[in-house]
Amino acid sequence: MMSEPHIVIVGGGFSGTAVAIHLLREATSPVRISVIEPREHLGQGVAYSATDPAHRINVPAARMQLAGDEDGAFDRWYRRYGDFPQDPFAQQPDGSVYPQRGAFGRYVEAAFIDVAKAHGNRVAHLQERAVDWQAGHIVTSTGRRLRADSVVLAVSHPPPRLPVAVRALAHHAQVIANPWQAQALSAIPPDGRVAIMGTALSMADVVASLVRQGHRGEVMAFSRHGLLSRPNAPTNLPKWPGDYLTGTLRQRLRQIRADIVRANAAGLPWQVVLDAVRQQGQDIWQRMSAGEKRQFQRHLRRFWDVHRYRIAPQGAQAIADKRRAGTFRHFAARLRTLGAQSPGLRLNLILRGGKSHQETVDYLVLTTGPDHTDLIASQPFLHALQQAGLIRPDPLGMGIEVDISSQASPQIWVAGPAARGRFGELMGLPQVADHAQQVAQNVLETLGCRQLVLS
Repeated sequence: MMSEPHIVIVGGGFSGTAVAIHLLREATSPVRISVIEPREHLGQGVAYSATDPAHRINVPAARMQLAGDEDGAFDRWYRRYGDFPQDPFAQQPDGSVYPQRGAFGRYVEAAFIDVAKAHGNRVAHLQERAVDWQAGHIVTSTGRRLRADSVVLAVSHPPPRLPVAVRALAHHAQVIANPWQAQALSAIPPDGRVAIMGTALSMADVVASLVRQGHRGEVMAFSRHGLLSRPNAPTNLPKWPGDYLTGTLRQRLRQIRADIVRANAAGLPWQVVLDAVRQQGQDIWQRMSAGEKRQFQRHLRRFWDVHRYRIAPQGAQAIADKRRAGTFRHFAARLRTLGAQSPGLRLNLILRGGKSHQETVDYLVLTTGPDHTDLIASQPFLHALQQAGLIRPDPLGMGIEVDISSQASPQIWVAGPAARGRFGELMGLPQVADHAQQVAQNVLETLGCRQLVLS
């Protein structure tokens, strides 16, 4: 009698837990699943393990759920089982809710627990790390050796690369390189002058956290282009009918701009057009030439990101309140040097256009985002897989190279943002949720544990 196939998922954040859920839901014959995740709870990862109540999901709860679930599944769960009654700031005037970020992680974990009950000891959460690959076995941080028929890499975002100008003062008490650590901002006094390096979603989270803890001092945010993430539009707007699958990159860009003008003339915000582009994003990306992809990365990615990944209303309100009080400003600049001076820090900046500029602050907070170009080098297990010839960086430096099935090699699959070099639009829901389901289906079909559905 053949043993049951063993599938090991490395990473138990949203992507890894969603893959596990779909493996269990869709397997037509028994499989064993091990999820390697050092956190106590599955489904949370970097994004949804946030404990600061100021950190919220940045789309309405009604648009977030696992693939295959009914629309609004998380919204209904949150109103019934979440902390909705205790969170007076969650609901917006249009009736939509933007929960604290950890609530979605708890929803995903609850879904995993529910589906795993029927599978007993075939499902294991190993609260450790994958650290090496030896003779076809995964080696964990406790010395455990696991043989797997299939390995799904659902790895976390890599840490930000420390800017060169900051490295000499990386351990200075007033340089906060990781604002996501518990109590990382608690030492900042209410009247402290704060500089934030980075102007996108993470910056908004930091401002929201500061406002929550009663900060009233000046906050200045800067980045090379000074672009702020945009706000969400009201819910229940009609879908925009645009088709962006054909044409060159330049022609698509021209069409998108023209459609935004047409939408505005019809009384609709630009967000409806960008949402239509997002829904076609993976197909658009895969139709682009390698040269167009590089061009997009070099010139358009920053603009796409600030329009695609929008600020939760509560975060936007925190920035608006500080701006109204005259204690928030942002601008385009790069950091040339950072110096320590009693009692604070001196930032020597080069403004957009080349002019030198100096700022003196009490604290510098880094929100420059994950460095996907160093993903494989940042994790020993991934480095070991690369040394074994099982994975390699994708040509655009966005993560791990995979084929159209999200396979890096015959035994190795990649779920989540690390596969975005192939799929492009793979950082937010619902694309990540759909991708997790597809990876689970592909793994099961390869193992002969799911009937192939022919279209």
